[in-house]
Amino acid sequence: MAELATIARPYAEALFQVSRADLAATQSWLDGLAGAAASDELLQFAADPRVNARQVFEVVTGVLKNSLPERGANFLRAIIDNSRLAALPEVARQFRDLANAVSGSSDALIQSAFPIDDSELNSLVTTLEKRFGRKLQAQVQIDPALIGGVRVTVGDEVLDTSVKARLEQMKMALTA
Repeated sequence: MAELATIARPYAEALFQVSRADLAATQSWLDGLAGAAASDELLQFAADPRVNARQVFEVVTGVLKNSLPERGANFLRAIIDNSRLAALPEVARQFRDLANAVSGSSDALIQSAFPIDDSELNSLVTTLEKRFGRKLQAQVQIDPALIGGVRVTVGDEVLDTSVKARLEQMKMALTA
């Protein structure tokens, strides 16, 4: 949604500017906030006119696994005061993009039909880093619909070596 991206951009950029010294820690607590803000129930609660900003703040911080540092608490208060809770997931995504640009890395979503053990994951990430030409921050997601193999998404690039994709290619070839 373009509007949400536009709303989120100044928050992500401002947070990035004040957090340059500790981007990883900031990304960690920001991801926690984004996960909480992705809840429809929380957004409905926050939109209720009978609920004040302090109550929303307490609910959000109450569902987090870790407590927020002072900068995180202040950031959350600014988001709540400006009724931008729904933009938090997009703020986190844009912040991650800014941090990745500085470090020269990218996020990689690796979807696999089966769990990948650590040694296989390290080997796969090393191969993918050579293929994409940059350092990758890998996140693994299990998707049994792939049947076998992996599907890797890095930015807007997709490398699909899954059995499902190969079956689709065969189907297309046979029906053409």
